[in-house]
Amino acid sequence: MIKITLPDNSVREFEGATTPLDVAKSISEGLARNTISAVVNGTQVEITTPITTDSTVQLLTWNDDLGKKAFWHSSAHLLAQAILEFYPNAKLTIGPAIESGFYYDVDFGDQTLSEKDFDKIEKKVLENAKKGSTFSLYPVSKEEALKTYADNPYKVELISNLNDGEITFVTHDNFTDLCRGGHIPNTGIVKAVKILNAAGAYWRGNEKNPQLTRVYGISFPKQKELTEYLELLEEAKRRDHRKLGKELGIFAFSEKVGAGLPLWLPKGTALRKKLENFLSEAQKKGGYEFVMSPHIGAKELYVTSGHWDKYGADSFQPIKTPNEGEEFMLKPMNCPHHCEIYKTSQWSYRDLPKRYAEFGTVYRYEQSGELHGLTRVRGFTQDDAHLFCTPDQLMDEFKKTIDLVLYVFGSLGFADFTAQISLRDPDNKEKYIGTDENWEKAENAIVTAAKEKGLNTVTEYGEAAFYGPKLDFMVKDALGRKWQLGTIQVDYNLPERFDLTYIGSDNEKHRPVMIHRAPFGSMERFIAILLENTAGDFPLWLAPDQFTILPISEKYVDYAKKVSQLLENHDISGLIDDRNEKTGKKIRDAELKKIPFMLVVGENEEKDGTISVRRRGEGDLGVMSINDFVTYFKEASKTGFEYKA
Repeated sequence: MIKITLPDNSVREFEGATTPLDVAKSISEGLARNTISAVVNGTQVEITTPITTDSTVQLLTWNDDLGKKAFWHSSAHLLAQAILEFYPNAKLTIGPAIESGFYYDVDFGDQTLSEKDFDKIEKKVLENAKKGSTFSLYPVSKEEALKTYADNPYKVELISNLNDGEITFVTHDNFTDLCRGGHIPNTGIVKAVKILNAAGAYWRGNEKNPQLTRVYGISFPKQKELTEYLELLEEAKRRDHRKLGKELGIFAFSEKVGAGLPLWLPKGTALRKKLENFLSEAQKKGGYEFVMSPHIGAKELYVTSGHWDKYGADSFQPIKTPNEGEEFMLKPMNCPHHCEIYKTSQWSYRDLPKRYAEFGTVYRYEQSGELHGLTRVRGFTQDDAHLFCTPDQLMDEFKKTIDLVLYVFGSLGFADFTAQISLRDPDNKEKYIGTDENWEKAENAIVTAAKEKGLNTVTEYGEAAFYGPKLDFMVKDALGRKWQLGTIQVDYNLPERFDLTYIGSDNEKHRPVMIHRAPFGSMERFIAILLENTAGDFPLWLAPDQFTILPISEKYVDYAKKVSQLLENHDISGLIDDRNEKTGKKIRDAELKKIPFMLVVGENEEKDGTISVRRRGEGDLGVMSINDFVTYFKEASKTGFEYKA
């Protein structure tokens, strides 16, 4: 008798060997029809995979993330099959599922794939899918696998790193590929497919290796879902922060300055300053002290912290000075600097917690192919803070930090998020520094604090930082995409590495606990996501230009300047459009620039000391006095959230 434990902890018993499909049938025929993959004892498998011992089983449908993974991975095989039919000399490499869809990396040799070829490949994929071919996974010996792919150096390299007993092929229709498994039952489930684009990609991500063509695609079990997805893609293009950043004058890049190094334009700088001021005010209430650290540090600083061993090969290389053996690095992290700031004094337990905050710019070398607008850059500013507290203070400080993150998200309209508890990989502890005891204490603190704050959490093993576990906030934007924004980390290890101490009530030296936190994450990435989430329609309090004054002729420019100054005195920022254009055109231009308020002034307004107010998206609000508009603006710009430290 084999016992199968399901995710709800219910147990089903089967006589002899069974399969995930049999398990699904034992529950309902409807579930069996919709089950396309399964996870058995933590490994994703086909629904026909034999189960011969007591096991845990999770049945997957298209509505599950792992179900989509199997669907898209299987579709990658269909794509590879179609490519070989048109390009028989192409060499296939790998074809994984990704967050949305799949890709296959292909060496086309002397041939090229262009956008005009996409349509014929899509049709061939669907033609082959309609055959309803079963995906059949089977083991092969290493010798046989190497013989099969003797003319494909990429597959040979993959196979050479595997051992006998670890190698499997999968076959559907007339196509066979090297694969470790996790497929849908048959190709007939794939009803719609779209090749999205093709781009260059180095084999295994190494610039020294051959460049391949990465063919991106996506597939669905219904044509309607593909249509909806493509509509969403068009909306994403409209919201692309690179496009909006240029149109709204937020940021720019320059080849002369260097790839991945953004230039903040006046409006973008105003936006950043407002975000910094917003968080700084909350931090003041929370008892933070503001510090500043240099943009470089001695290499030894990062050797001590462990960052050099972990990230040195991927960082900007050390800066040498005229002095023999003296090396500095562009700052990759703020935390080592803050540890040294803490060490400038000997603190008592009565002085703790110490909360150091800094908008600190750091630098990390990203490969050119990985750079993407503001979301992946080489120089970025973190809204960093490091808290040094006693072990007894840890839980309270961690929960207060959660409150700060929730305040930031609420004020900026990020209501749909999950808190990811990122723990170390229990099977690969050598990736991390520190003792098991300290890791257990840190992980327990995060789990307990998240539970007490009532957060919607998921737990991910292997996602911790090398020095400690994290609570990562995964935000879903207006297009349903997930982004990792704020993060809070517990760290027992850097205080040991830097020999940080405080004098306890027993008059002995003790080790503080360190909390790393960044509600925005990085200013660059946060603003990119904010641009796309709002489509450039920022919350009123955050808009770089909150008003534009439109004098109906040059006679009223002086009055416009007077109005502008009065509003600026109330911390309401904007500009004057004194171009020799019709008011209607000025209004249309202001709408396109997403300026919230258009204030028209002419003879009557100047005489009465008033303004004619239009609000973007609402139209004419009528004539108001300056004071009435200020009152209206202040009320309209409230976030509805208040931070209470």
